[in-house]
Amino acid sequence: MIFAAGATLVVIGMVFAFGAIWLYQGPGPAAKGGDVTSVVLRRGASVPEIAASLESGGVIRSSSIFMTAAQITGAARSLKAGEYEFKSRASMGEVLDAIRKGKVVRHFVTIPEGVTSDMAVDILMRSPILTGVAPTPPEGAILPETYQVERGEDRAAVLQRMMDDRDQLLDELWPKRQADLPFSTKDEAVTLASIVEKETGVASERPRVAAVFVNRLRTGMRLGSDPTIIYGLTRGRPLGRGILLSELQRQTAYNTYLIDGLPPTPIANPGRAAIAAVLDPPKTDELYFVADGTGGHVFARTLQEHNANVVKWRQIERSRAATKPSTPLSGG
Repeated sequence: MIFAAGATLVVIGMVFAFGAIWLYQGPGPAAKGGDVTSVVLRRGASVPEIAASLESGGVIRSSSIFMTAAQITGAARSLKAGEYEFKSRASMGEVLDAIRKGKVVRHFVTIPEGVTSDMAVDILMRSPILTGVAPTPPEGAILPETYQVERGEDRAAVLQRMMDDRDQLLDELWPKRQADLPFSTKDEAVTLASIVEKETGVASERPRVAAVFVNRLRTGMRLGSDPTIIYGLTRGRPLGRGILLSELQRQTAYNTYLIDGLPPTPIANPGRAAIAAVLDPPKTDELYFVADGTGGHVFARTLQEHNANVVKWRQIERSRAATKPSTPLSGG
């Protein structure tokens, strides 16, 4: 009788063990919709909380077996928070391995070079995976990059990372700057870099454009930069048209056709290349540049050369205007 009872317990134990192994290694639940099941495991969650979240989310069938497996395999000490996507019918073993290795869903937010701080905050506020409100930082205070973010991350925290990265870059580049540059602070360097950033979209031109503006500052010339006029009018929002003569002549703190030296603040957030360019510009004697019709610029050392280049650019503009299709007049 005792032997029979013992044998029964052994059989039950074996059945339970085989069942647990099947639940661990066999196919898991089917996704309720689509091909994957998404679950967010919060930072600081305990193993029981993680197991319960997976079970309630339809990723695993048994939270108790998951906890046992996590303890036996040692994974319980290294489960990582974040957002996960598990394929339909993923085994519990695959789920545990993914969480142990931190195979989280990766989301990114890109801040393009040359956007204003207002625009950067707009980008953060449009992200559907972030939470909270980000304050508008000072102009030029963030480093434009592509940043990895987590679902539910606070927008203000992401913004702070962007600001910290800019400070770290400046701390790295400032000690290596050229001697005798015509500015003396990091903030002034960022201001000049922001003008360089807005003046050209051609990466290879940034050092040369930086050299022109550094040369102008050294010789006491005004910077004469169109993007600074636009910033004084719209805080950097596109005009949607050309600059009017009256706007060229309008006195603002940012109109570098009328003020000497640098404007009071940056006019955008410059990227790494523009900041590096103003801190280590090439040695040239060029003082002018104008569009060349290909998206880039042609540079000149003298006003006479520059005026000739401007004439060529005006001819290109007139030629393009003449080839545009006319707009039909409406009427009966």
